[in-house]
Amino acid sequence: MTVRRPHPIEVRSFEILRSRVDLSPMPPLWRAVAERVIHSSADLEYAVDLQTREEDLERGLAALRAGAPIVTDVGMVAAGITARETVCHVNDPAAARMARAAGITRSAAAVRLAYAEVGPGAVWVVGCAPTALFEILARGVAPALVIGLPVGFVGAAESKEALRAGGLPQLSNVSEKGGSAVAAAAANALLYYEGEPR
Repeated sequence: MTVRRPHPIEVRSFEILRSRVDLSPMPPLWRAVAERVIHSSADLEYAVDLQTREEDLERGLAALRAGAPIVTDVGMVAAGITARETVCHVNDPAAARMARAAGITRSAAAVRLAYAEVGPGAVWVVGCAPTALFEILARGVAPALVIGLPVGFVGAAESKEALRAGGLPQLSNVSEKGGSAVAAAAANALLYYEGEPR
């Protein structure tokens, strides 16, 4: 395993972050995710906005370490996940055809295509499309973890609330904010994590 050596700017950024918000009471994986999300967004409110359980993150970490596939809702999330290849079918012509035929969004169709490819046990990372989260719930994808951080005024907060209520292992946030960079940062936090869970 290659040891990751962060750039000095990243190191200094984390020093500044830690001087502004104390995340030390959080369990280790939750803290690692919160720090990387805050680092990627410069938004300290994520310290209280993120919702998860440490055991959910432990399950996701174990799956990633075992080689579980990572599925993203959009290419921007896929581009931000730097340590692993991902599965993303939103730009697949088959997703466009399925979306038209079924009267659903391309993101929802991409979830159907991806699930047919990867099956249960994947880590799903949603940073853009609330409809992708709703489709993950509707499909019963049996994920290792769902990182659900879509952004927007239409359906984003509601989809994340549904994810939390659905009982799946998850990381989400309460507010309407989120986005591709934040979702990718949360996934990267697990991929970069070098310690052992608690």
